[in-house]
Amino acid sequence: MDRIIYTAASGASQAMRQQAVISHNLSNVSTPGFRAELDAMRAVPVEGDGRLDTRTTVAATTPGTDFSPGYMNATGRRLDVAMQGDAFLAIQDPQGGEAYTKRGDLQVSADGMLTVKGQPVMGEQGPMMVPPDADFSIGADGSVSVIQAGANPDEVAPIGRLKLVTPDLEALKRGDDGWFRLPPGEGAEMAPPQPLDEEARLQSGVLEGSNVSATDAMVSMIDGARRYDMQMKVIESADQNAQRANSLLSVQA
Repeated sequence: MDRIIYTAASGASQAMRQQAVISHNLSNVSTPGFRAELDAMRAVPVEGDGRLDTRTTVAATTPGTDFSPGYMNATGRRLDVAMQGDAFLAIQDPQGGEAYTKRGDLQVSADGMLTVKGQPVMGEQGPMMVPPDADFSIGADGSVSVIQAGANPDEVAPIGRLKLVTPDLEALKRGDDGWFRLPPGEGAEMAPPQPLDEEARLQSGVLEGSNVSATDAMVSMIDGARRYDMQMKVIESADQNAQRANSLLSVQA
């Protein structure tokens, strides 16, 4: 069988993988702080006996993440924060380590812990807690101040500071859970926590949206579907040519 069938089949399978990346981005078009996953195709020469220079296979790769900023939406909600520039919010991941996110729709758990998507938000001294029934605000540097119930409005007391970090974007890796992490050092299970960036800033009452363009994602999805159809037509044509060749070479009794 002509090797072009294997070449086209590899192209079709990689087109499906590319579609999975695009679909994942598109499904997160309304997720706060989401960063789109990049995708790319690269040609790979076919090795082996009888190989031809005109025969190449293809491999889909995800070279990294698009860290361009998303749109800013003023919500007025005191628990919505938008990290500025390359600053990220530190959270405690399920393994007990530290992960980073641009997602800023904070919540307060029943025991007074600040969370993002159920994960504790880190402060200078560990997970950030706020007193129950207290009115609090978040400053531009991440500092959290509270006014106890029944206290005068001018009796503002600082209780901590959100941990804002500015990691190396090229080193950040997205996990299967959607959180970003730095790779661990040699012989370590997880990377050490990043230091708090004193210069990092955020906006309170503002929520950063996803940087995924629904229009661009839909165009890429249509393009991927057409590419897949093209590969399948190549397979069909090669199969038909093989059948015709077999009929011409067959010996009639």
